Amino acid sequence: MIGGVTPRYSLQPRHLRIDHRRSLTRSLFGPGVSTVEGDDHRRARKIMVPGFGAPEARTYLPIFFGTAGKMAQKWQDLITAEASQTTVVSLPWWVARATLDAIGEAAFDYQFGALDDSRNALVEKYTNLMCFNLHGLPTKGSILSVGIMEQIPMVVLQFILKYLPPRRMLLARGAAELSTEVSKTLVEQKTAALMADKGRRDIMSLLVKANYSENPNTRLEEKELIAQMNIIILAGHETTANTLSFAIYESCKQPEIQRRLRAEIPSMGKTGADFTSSDSDNMPYLTAVVKETLRFHPIVYNTARVAIGDEVLPLLDPVTTDTGEVLTELPIPKGTKVITSIAAYNRHKTIFGDDAHVFNPDRWLRNDLPKSPVPLGVYGNLFTFIGGARSCLGWRFAVLELQAFLVELFGKFEFEFAGTVDDFRREASILMVPTLKSTRSKGCQLPVRIRMARNDDSEA
Repeated sequence: MIGGVTPRYSLQPRHLRIDHRRSLTRSLFGPGVSTVEGDDHRRARKIMVPGFGAPEARTYLPIFFGTAGKMAQKWQDLITAEASQTTVVSLPWWVARATLDAIGEAAFDYQFGALDDSRNALVEKYTNLMCFNLHGLPTKGSILSVGIMEQIPMVVLQFILKYLPPRRMLLARGAAELSTEVSKTLVEQKTAALMADKGRRDIMSLLVKANYSENPNTRLEEKELIAQMNIIILAGHETTANTLSFAIYESCKQPEIQRRLRAEIPSMGKTGADFTSSDSDNMPYLTAVVKETLRFHPIVYNTARVAIGDEVLPLLDPVTTDTGEVLTELPIPKGTKVITSIAAYNRHKTIFGDDAHVFNPDRWLRNDLPKSPVPLGVYGNLFTFIGGARSCLGWRFAVLELQAFLVELFGKFEFEFAGTVDDFRREASILMVPTLKSTRSKGCQLPVRIRMARNDDSEA
């Protein structure tokens, strides 16, 4: 941000490394693909790419619909048990469990059972992890501790986290330890299945199979395998859960979104179990709602890197400073932390129109949507999944999962926000999460009233 103007620019990450926060995550969850650098990152990414390709992602669609349908049935049971034929649910509580079940079955062929067991140990550890962590709901003391941690050598920091962890890190460490236990068990099971020629096509099985390649460049150490699972669980369920919560919240503010989605779903003439990715592609309004939610509510709202060499940042548009100086480039000295705002890019009027600050799925149905002079990202010219060599591997996975849940839920239910708009708050934790101002200390919250969807005649 310079002189009140957000510059648009193109930066080649030749001299960038991940920042201290990712190193902190690595110390807790291991050397996963999102927390390692250089050759280790390239090797891990190359090994994992086959499990996240377009053909593989499509095979997971029945799992997504099945999990969404299971949650929908539980909601229907709650509704029919009420005389009013409506019930109020906390969306984050439910969808976090559903997406954890979905990631478990699709990525690991493993049943977490989160929807069936509200006291599931792993679920309890991950519940509100993103709200009650080192970076969320900050106090003056926690802000100071984060600043100090960024100056401490990683070896020293790892010692502190292991033997003298701050109170806010205890929850994250507990989740990491339990996730690692589950991961070790799964690695053993997948290895045994592979030896018995009974390997599956889930992501974890593909990674274990790659480990038996004769090429050392396609193998991962056991600690790396376990770290990949930890990162997939951490990044793969909470992000989708919160995105889905925000999509439903926006539809509560604009009920017309719900009506248009429900009108489009029957036009396909299929039930959820029969849907394919091609069917989803042929639902333009569904695609528009997914894109608009990803644009307006990026769960990862910024990304940080540190320059490991001197760099020059060329600006696409000259910037005039408060002193009147016109800048066409910015020097980035070695050691500078570069924080890029995903949220700011996604709401840039030059790219997404003059109404970029408004949630409007119809922008994606227009032919006059402005384009960025420098294409960015892997989906819809959005920065939500980052871009380039460190773009999100699971973006296809996430898009299809969102589509499946939206089809299943909006096809069966009507939603109404059970709070007040003024009380709603987007909390900037490690991830962006929904909360309520009046009960902010309770963590992730989004109460909605649900009822079975009525047909057009009964709504008229």
